[in-house]
Amino acid sequence: MRHKIRLSFLFTALSLCAPSSAHPVPESPKWLTYPGGEGPGKGKHIILIAADQEYRSEQAMPMMAGILSKHHGFDCTVLFGVNDKGEVDPTMPVYPQKGKEADFKEHNIPGLEHLASADLVIFFNRLLTLPKEQLDLIVGYLDSGKPTIALRTANHGFRGNLPYQVDGKSVNFGRDILGGSFMGHHGRWHADSTRGTIVEGIKDHPIARGVTDIWGPSDVYRTYKEGTALPEGCTALVWGQPLMGRSHDDKPNTKKEPLPVAWFKNWKTTKGKNARVFQSTMGSARDLQSAGLRRLVINAAYWGMELESKITPDRSVDYVAPYAPLASGFNYEKLGVTPNPPKFYKK
Repeated sequence: MRHKIRLSFLFTALSLCAPSSAHPVPESPKWLTYPGGEGPGKGKHIILIAADQEYRSEQAMPMMAGILSKHHGFDCTVLFGVNDKGEVDPTMPVYPQKGKEADFKEHNIPGLEHLASADLVIFFNRLLTLPKEQLDLIVGYLDSGKPTIALRTANHGFRGNLPYQVDGKSVNFGRDILGGSFMGHHGRWHADSTRGTIVEGIKDHPIARGVTDIWGPSDVYRTYKEGTALPEGCTALVWGQPLMGRSHDDKPNTKKEPLPVAWFKNWKTTKGKNARVFQSTMGSARDLQSAGLRRLVINAAYWGMELESKITPDRSVDYVAPYAPLASGFNYEKLGVTPNPPKFYKK
């Protein structure tokens, strides 16, 4: 009897320690998984895609996944753009070298089949040329009616249109789904920074709840022609004012008007579903050192999954591990950017 009591106690203790449900994506050296704990996001799965070459998404997305899982309860998976050795490689070219077009290598994001289990995808990619089968997996998600978040270069995340048509028209990820693609640097590239301010008339929107002091060292993108505005259906949430330098307290550049740097909209799929979409043209790894910007993106994740009633202004957006991202840019040797296996970014 005594042994039975001990075994019963042991099984009870183990059941209390075990996770209530398995992570929807198996562990693999090809990607990173972050099991969700207790929190409002319990039972929901977020996939974060890190595949840009300039703004250190390979550091930013694991950091955000850690916060979303530990402080908010979401299961998270980070997928990376990799080279032919399976290394996370921001140094891969996005255009073929003139005269050597045959040598150009397509990009590769292992694990996109797991988009089928995602409740939200955060895209942070830039000018990718992916194989058709991977683009089809992305299109399958985008046409599912599930929500999308896009950060910084994601609005020019693919070279050309996706293999996706709605009402007989080809779909451009940035222009059509997100509501604006990159049309140039409104400020001075790698010289300005951006102060973000919530649009006055929408301060009570759930995405803005608890958000203060948005600032980042990247410049403001222009996504629509001068003299026009965001497309119909887009609601501006944050104005971005170019500053005169790359420090938090620099003065505004009064010669440059503020432009929207964050907005939301719906995307109507081929089956008539309305998917919630949030775009922030801020979002470099160093931009995301701003707690205000991190909260904005995390709130947008809740809103996208229709969990806005669970957004609170004080739930933690603190780092769960040391975070010191490299600077943005293409001078990889000087900046210390090198190919690394995915596990290198698990902190």
